[in-house]
Amino acid sequence: MALGFVVLVTVFVVCIALVGTCTACLDRATVDRTAAEFDHRLFEIAPYLGITALFFLAKRATHGHSLRISRTLDWDLTAAIYGIEGEFVASLQAFVPQATLEFFSVMYMFGFPYLLVTAPILYFLLPSQRHLKELLIAYLLNYLIGTLCYTLFIVYGPRNHLASVDGLMYSFYPQTQEMTAAVSANTNVFPSLHTSLAVVVFLFAWRSRSDYPRWFPIASFVAGCVVFSTMYLGIHWAIDVLAGIALAIVSVLGADRLVDRAEGDSDRVPVSDDRETGIASETND
Repeated sequence: MALGFVVLVTVFVVCIALVGTCTACLDRATVDRTAAEFDHRLFEIAPYLGITALFFLAKRATHGHSLRISRTLDWDLTAAIYGIEGEFVASLQAFVPQATLEFFSVMYMFGFPYLLVTAPILYFLLPSQRHLKELLIAYLLNYLIGTLCYTLFIVYGPRNHLASVDGLMYSFYPQTQEMTAAVSANTNVFPSLHTSLAVVVFLFAWRSRSDYPRWFPIASFVAGCVVFSTMYLGIHWAIDVLAGIALAIVSVLGADRLVDRAEGDSDRVPVSDDRETGIASETND
C-alpha cells in the first residue's frame, strides 16, 4: 500500500512539474507544429524507442541473475572507497542544516524522475529529433555501463557502512525506502546513476540552450540538487558521484558518436538564412 501511494504521489508531482516547465518553455506554435508532425516524428524515433525498451525489458528480466553473479564474485569495494574518502559524507551531514532535509528529499525522490521525463518530451517537441535520439542512447549507455558495474562490484552506501552517517530520508520518510528497494538493490551504489543521469540531462540542456533558454537554468538547478542530495542523504559516497559525472560525460560523447554513425547529417536542421541574418520571413504558414 505504501509503495502504491508513493508511486502515485511521484507521478502526480512529476506531471505537475512537467506541465509547469512546458508552460514556461514552449509556445503555441511549437505545440501546434508537433501535433501536425506527430506521426512523422514518432516514426523517426521509433527505432531508438524500440532499442531502449528492449534493453530495459532485458535488464528487468536479468536483474536476479545480475545480483547472483555479483554475490558470487563478491568484489566488495566499500572498504576501499571508505579508505579513500573517509568521513566526508558524515561531515557533510553535520555541516548542512537539518532544515533542508525535506527539500533535498523532494529533489531526490521527485526531481530525478522529473528530469528523466521532461527532457525527452521537450526534445520531441523540437523540429529535429537529433537531441532526443542522442538522449535516449545516452540513457541506455548509462544504464548499460551502470548495470555492468553493479554486477561486477559490491558497494554499500555510507548509510549502510558508517554508524556516523544517517540515512536521513529513510529515517524521516520510511515509506520512500519501499519504492527505492523495488527498483534497486542496496549494493547498487558505484557509480551513482542518480548523478550520471541528472548530469546527462544537464549537459543536453546546455547543448540545447539556444532552443530552450529557460530549460537550461531549470535543469541546472534541479540536477545540481539531485547530485548533492545523493551524498547529503547518505545514499552515495563522493566517489560514486565523481564516477557518475564521468559516466555522464562518456555516455553523452558515446551517444553523439553512435547517432552520428547511424544518422550522419540526415536529421540535422540547417540554419536558415533568416536566422543567420536576423531577417524574419514575411511568409505565413
